[in-house]
Formats: sequence, C-alpha cells, structure tokens
Amino acid sequence: MTGPAVDTAVQQALDRRAMRLALALGRRNLGRTWPNPSVGAIVVTPDGRIVGQAVTAPGGRPHAEPLALAMAGEAARGATLYVTLEPCSHHGRTPPCTEATIRSGVARVVTAIEDPDPRVAGRGHAGLRAAGIAVETGLLREEAARDHRGHFSRVTKGRPSLHLKLARTRDGFAAPSTGERLKITGAIADGAVHLWRAHADAIMVGIGTARADDPSLTVRLPGLTERSPLRIVLDSTLRLNPASHLVRGARDLPTLVLTGRGAPAHARRMLASFGVEIAFVPTDAQGRIDLPAALAALAERGLTRICSEGGPALADALAAHDLIDACTLITGAVALGEAGGLPALGPNLARRLADGSFATVETRDLGPDTATTYERI
Repeated sequence: MTGPAVDTAVQQALDRRAMRLALALGRRNLGRTWPNPSVGAIVVTPDGRIVGQAVTAPGGRPHAEPLALAMAGEAARGATLYVTLEPCSHHGRTPPCTEATIRSGVARVVTAIEDPDPRVAGRGHAGLRAAGIAVETGLLREEAARDHRGHFSRVTKGRPSLHLKLARTRDGFAAPSTGERLKITGAIADGAVHLWRAHADAIMVGIGTARADDPSLTVRLPGLTERSPLRIVLDSTLRLNPASHLVRGARDLPTLVLTGRGAPAHARRMLASFGVEIAFVPTDAQGRIDLPAALAALAERGLTRICSEGGPALADALAAHDLIDACTLITGAVALGEAGGLPALGPNLARRLADGSFATVETRDLGPDTATTYERI
C-alpha cells in the first residue's frame, strides 16, 4: 500500500474517532438544551491532540462550537473542528457559530449532518468554504440524525419527536382486566426508563395513566435527579386529582396540563393554585385532546424530544395519527395467563409495527426483562 493511501486510511480512522467523541459529548445534554439541539464539538490539532471540546450549554446557549474553540485558543489555528451538526450562520441572541469558526483560524471543519433549519440549511457550510476552510460533511450521519431527531422533527414537521415507552407482560398485557396495578418490570428496566427520561425535554402521559398510576414522572437515578424534565398531562376535562404526586410536586418540578376550552373553570383555578400550568389546545369530535394540535403547541414552546409513558389507549391514538418516531417495548418476565387483561398493543400500534413503517434497531436484556426498540424508517 502506498504512503498516500495509508495516510488517507489513518486520517479517516482519526476522523471517525473524533466524531464519535463529539457525538458522545452532544448526548450529555440531550433534554437540557431545548429549543436548540444538543451539539458536540471537538478541536483536534494536525498532530492529533484534542485542544478543545464542548457541548451546547443547558438552555441552548452558548453553542458548542464557540465554547470548544475558546478552550482551544491559539491552538485552533490550522486544526480541525469536528461538530455533530452544521454550524449556524444566522444572528440570534448570539453571533453565528460560523463567525467564531472563521475567526479561530481552523483549517478544516468536519460535520456529521446538515441542519434543515431554513436559517442554516447549507449556508453554514457555504460560509465556511467561502472563507477558505475545507468542509466535509456526512461522517456518522445516521448516528447524528438519531441524536438530533427532535430538532429535525420540530423544524421539518412542526412537532417534537416522540419516543413511546410501553411495558407488557410476557403474554402481551399492560394490566389485569380488573384494573389493578401490576408491577411488570424490574429494577434494571426501571433504571433504563429513568435514563430515557433524563434525555427527554418532557415526559407525557394521558389522564388515564395519571389517575390510575399516580406517577411522579421524575428521574430518580443517583447523580441525575436534577435532570427531571417537564411533566405533561393530556387532560381534556381537567380530571387530574389535586392530591396526586404530579400536582403536589408542581411547585418543584414544572408540570403542564393540556386541556380543552370547555374544561371547568374551578378545576383550572384549583390546579393553578398548586403551581400547575394550564394550556388550551383543540379537542376532537369525541372531546379528547387533538394529538397533532397538542404536539404542534409543544413545538411552539420549543420542545423537541417527548417521551410518552401513557398506557395502551394513548399509545394507540398516537399510532393512529402517525406521531411516533421511536417505540420501546419492555417485555417483563411475569405473565397473566388465562386471566388475561388489557392488551399492551392496540390495533393501530400493532399494525404500524408490523407493516414496515418501523425497523427494529435494538433488542437487549434488562435483567429478567427484554427491551426492543423500533424506529421509524
């Protein structure tokens, strides 16, 4: 093999390693940067030293690129900047990242994927090239698309991305027919759910789950308790119990109830007195929350990543409206047997998972339970 070919292969390996690190950095703040994406950036000198690294700060500012370049300082001159998303090129609350990149003196920028935001959409790359910087894009594109799925969904679809989580017994039920609560999953699976929560902008349930399970919807993993996201309840007639964990904890953790215009005024005042925020969204002909309108309203608030932990009814309604981007089914070791119960998969969700709309991307054991994740194709 000739020298240049060896050099090219080595450079490609170095590029992939640096971008994997940038992606890992970006994942650290997933759920904390909305309405902006959580971007990772790495500055690497020609001799392979990492002289700067950063992730988008909580709240979405500052962006990762200027933070990483500031850490690198003069060492950025002639270096390569690896970034998981095309640098922004528009003025907002802070100057464009392209300006900081050009001023830094980097010789090369490698990005994972273009930003579909119409304020950027290729302009970032074009501006860098016009300044004489070598630009390459598409490295580890699929991984970056998954990490930035919430941002892309909000920009291109006008709604947050939605990750549905459902637990089911070994024989496919979500609960006994008696309505009695059933502990389906074990501690390891519960920990995985809490990690998904920590990386979401918000957790969403329907009023049925809120009343039946009285969940707290918090992150209770050691060291991550401060990562509990916004809690959302879909409740068209404001039946949420004022004595519930969600209401009693609303002054400590932001809690949003989406309801219809016809909801009782006294219930609105009661919930508001506990610190619950009430927002009105359209309802459908049956008086239920209009799900596409609800997600559009959440996108307008800046939310990009929603984890839905409602029961089978909400899951099937989301599937009926084609609003699910990823679905994780956790199958427990317990079985209900001949007594049966409430099926975990409604007809719409079962059809979506079987008709080629989704691909299985991961199956892993979580102690005695098994989690299978599907993603929209």
